Amino acid sequence: METYRSYVFDFDYTLVDSSRGIVTCFRHVLDRHGYADVTEMAIKRTIGKTLEQSFSILTGIADGETLAAYKREYVKEADTYMTANTVLFPETVEVLRALKAAGATLGIVSTKYRYRILDLLDQRGQTGLVDFIVGGEDVQAPKPAPEGLLKAMGCSGCRKEETLYIGDSVVDAETAQAAGVDFAGVLHGMTTREELAAYPYVCIMDDLRRLLPDM
Repeated sequence: METYRSYVFDFDYTLVDSSRGIVTCFRHVLDRHGYADVTEMAIKRTIGKTLEQSFSILTGIADGETLAAYKREYVKEADTYMTANTVLFPETVEVLRALKAAGATLGIVSTKYRYRILDLLDQRGQTGLVDFIVGGEDVQAPKPAPEGLLKAMGCSGCRKEETLYIGDSVVDAETAQAAGVDFAGVLHGMTTREELAAYPYVCIMDDLRRLLPDM
């Protein structure tokens, strides 16, 4: 596979499996408000979207104030449950260290808050794993708007043609397309190969090891 100067990653279902923590937090908020019939699978299918979008999809609610209130409740739940219920994928550290050793700049662009990503990396002893993080609080327009990925290129100092964005979802593929950068899909999450293949891509991977130099 072609090598790039900058590799920018989505977080949930790309570098980590946070599904247990996410489902737990959604479950607490949804049950509290009478939506006990929402399935775990339905919750997992919304991972990668903003919290407001996810709650709207899961409940049918469109009122902005209600969705904002549910988001605040979720964030409080996440303070307790998220980091403890998130694990790095087995190859994540190996691949990122190898890319960095090869001279690449590494970053994360996620709808998840930057402070929560930093907390996870700190607790796993991996604070230097990436060079920069653009979190949900760092943008006005969330993915699939290109704002976060464009900020990432500002952080890396790399041009669009030198940048690869790696993610697990259609939202990630749309983000790369909107920013004009190459996209690599990884099948860690709920999105199928066929769904990702509907968008421009350089590869669709079973796991991140495909990114290893000389692979």
